[in-house]
Amino acid sequence: MKAGARACLSTSANRVGSPLPPGAFLARKNFVLDTNVLLHDPRSIYSFDDNTVIVPIYVIEELDMFKKDMSELGRNARQVARYLDAHRKEGTLAEGVPLPNGGMLKVSFVEHDLPKSMADGQLMDNRILAVGIETRLRDPNSQTVFITKDTNLRIRADALGLISEDFEPERVEISDLFTGISERLVSADLINQLYKPGAQVTIPDIDKLGPNEFVLFKDEANPSHTAMGRYDADKQAVVALNRQVKDGVWGVRPRNMEQSFLIDLLLNDDLKIVTIVGKAGTGKTLMAIAAGLQKVTEEAAFQKLLVSRPIFPLGRDIGYLPGSVDEKLNPWMQPIFDNVEYLLNLSRNDKKSGRGYHELMDLGIIEIEPLTYIRGRSIPNQYIIVDEAQNLTPHEVKTIVTRVGDNTKIVLTGDPAQIDNPYVDSTNNGLVHVVNRFKSQKIAGHVTMTKGERSALAEIATNLL
Repeated sequence: MKAGARACLSTSANRVGSPLPPGAFLARKNFVLDTNVLLHDPRSIYSFDDNTVIVPIYVIEELDMFKKDMSELGRNARQVARYLDAHRKEGTLAEGVPLPNGGMLKVSFVEHDLPKSMADGQLMDNRILAVGIETRLRDPNSQTVFITKDTNLRIRADALGLISEDFEPERVEISDLFTGISERLVSADLINQLYKPGAQVTIPDIDKLGPNEFVLFKDEANPSHTAMGRYDADKQAVVALNRQVKDGVWGVRPRNMEQSFLIDLLLNDDLKIVTIVGKAGTGKTLMAIAAGLQKVTEEAAFQKLLVSRPIFPLGRDIGYLPGSVDEKLNPWMQPIFDNVEYLLNLSRNDKKSGRGYHELMDLGIIEIEPLTYIRGRSIPNQYIIVDEAQNLTPHEVKTIVTRVGDNTKIVLTGDPAQIDNPYVDSTNNGLVHVVNRFKSQKIAGHVTMTKGERSALAEIATNLL
């Protein structure tokens, strides 16, 4: 069972309205799902092992309101409908049909009139809650848990004596997130070795390092005497950083240790996926685009640089903006355009004469588009950058990463502290999910950036506000 479901099982059963004392629940458990859970992850119905998953019929009515939406929510709503329709062919959903993991899937409704206190106000939410309450009363020998991502609805469920939990397939606290960087105190001789061309060294407990994890070595006798290296899992040794790191990429040189680590990852063609977590102003997007342009134009390692980012709000909101589709999307993609023009180092006269990012687009060197257009594609021989990846759900990021074709590298950047998507938070978004899942893979690299370089004011504001 997924982590969120396990959390439900560990919840004490001795709560207000629970019919049995702790430890008395021996039968399969009942999980009643709210609409937002299915919109967040259409496959959530398969996340509860051999227990009973109940979808209130009112949830289906709410999903029906999203089915024509062209956003990710609309796609998820349609996918849920397809899943339910496929299972309908295996039996009666009202009585329950088997799930592949040994569980059971049911669609239920409120058989009795709602209490007067629940009949007013948010009627649909109340009916969904009522399904959970009736399920608990109908099956007192099984634990019933209401699963919703709506904080207020969890509070209301608790007040009604119904056990309620968030749906968290994989929750990773930011403080526990893999940083990709560690420190070691070593002898001065070992540090000096790393400054030699092609250097590689071994250290005690090297097996505790993850593939492509960076190490900052400090002299035991003189902490200011340092060296940087990256653990190469194939060589079973810590190797020196790419010599090109000092020279920088596309005119951009690293200003701190973290940026040096990042450039080393971005220039390594053996790494097919790189994740970058960092606060505003650390240079995540700028360094990624600079490395991408370096690889496409200078080294010809890839055919094109594809830069994309999710759009929030998506769907109806851009419809109110004037102009064509491209003109509607320009405000959302402007941060990418700004970074490209900064790298082009255009003068004021250049800009007045009409020069800009579009020159690289016209030459086919760079392509900038929203993530909406990437779905369904197969993308070979390209350097892909997905900016603001913290706004993606784990399901969405899986859809994107699986678009990667032969000889394609994908870079995910983002700040989990700045999330616009109401269906994810800093602990369960797609970026954090990828970092956690890929930290032990040889084809992946990660670095967490903490030092801001945008400006002194931006750094102070990030830390104080």
